[in-house]
Amino acid sequence: MFRYLIRRLLAAALIMLVITTITFFIFFALPSDPALLACGKTCSPSRLAEIKHSLGLDRSYLTQYWEFLKGLFAGRDFGDQSVRIHCGAPCLGVSFQTDTPVLTTLLSDFPADLSLGLGAAVAFLLLGVGLGTVAAVRRGRAADKAAVGLALFGVSVQIYFIGLLLLYLFVDKFQILPASGYTSITEDPAGWFKGLILPWTTLVIVYLAMYTRLTRSSMLEVFAEDYMRTARAKGLPAATVVLKHGLRAAITPIITIFGMDVGSLIGGSAVITESVFGINGIGKLAVDSVQNSDLPVILGTTLFAATFVVIANVVVDLVYGLVDPRVRLA
Repeated sequence: MFRYLIRRLLAAALIMLVITTITFFIFFALPSDPALLACGKTCSPSRLAEIKHSLGLDRSYLTQYWEFLKGLFAGRDFGDQSVRIHCGAPCLGVSFQTDTPVLTTLLSDFPADLSLGLGAAVAFLLLGVGLGTVAAVRRGRAADKAAVGLALFGVSVQIYFIGLLLLYLFVDKFQILPASGYTSITEDPAGWFKGLILPWTTLVIVYLAMYTRLTRSSMLEVFAEDYMRTARAKGLPAATVVLKHGLRAAITPIITIFGMDVGSLIGGSAVITESVFGINGIGKLAVDSVQNSDLPVILGTTLFAATFVVIANVVVDLVYGLVDPRVRLA
């Protein structure tokens, strides 16, 4: 198992290096001039030259890339002698708009994404697997039709529609929940929970459909296997047959999708949900940085999200090894 983990970590490190290289050259080798974007509309040639020198943009692309890689492990200094900004490792650059290290901004917004993504993911995984299992066991009956109908509804609606509808019902009309926004769990645990109920519900409704359908189809395939008929013929309890033998074999594709969803949600992909409910997360930060042409923040949010997707894939591979020993033996 240890050798399996080492191989997966080395592969993940190589993938992150490739992603970093491609992302860097996409943003910093474009025809647009990052120094001109940082300088603004009323920028003199002398000021433009100063900004290029302070940001290291007057060097070759390969030199800039090498400095960027070194900054990830040892940090970097930006600016001149009069105004110098230290960016500690891992340094993702300094924002053109706020002169703040990008990682500092990302970490300040990260708790909102972690709370939103992880809480919703746990909910739609448990509910989706549960409903899908019940639908497969009760195939063709009322429970199966209700679960399939609920899944069809979740696939048909959009996040912005569900979010605005929930806001109207529970905030404006009945005034059951407070207005949108994120409150830190360390400041007010009750306010943190109340503020995330509607965003969690929105994501659960949308993602629940996929997990219900995927679990149902996987369970029906497993139920048709010979070893499942053998387990029933031995007289094992129905719960043991379904949960221990059936669900364990059917969980593999669900783990794959769940790992990708968790990584992307924590990395800031819930941008529409954040915008609807006024949550200042990484997804909203990425949209704002695109509107402001803040290339270091765009680069940082891209690498931040990619990191969590890669980490999620490594965790998924490890779970594969625990669920199915054939994976790590291969």
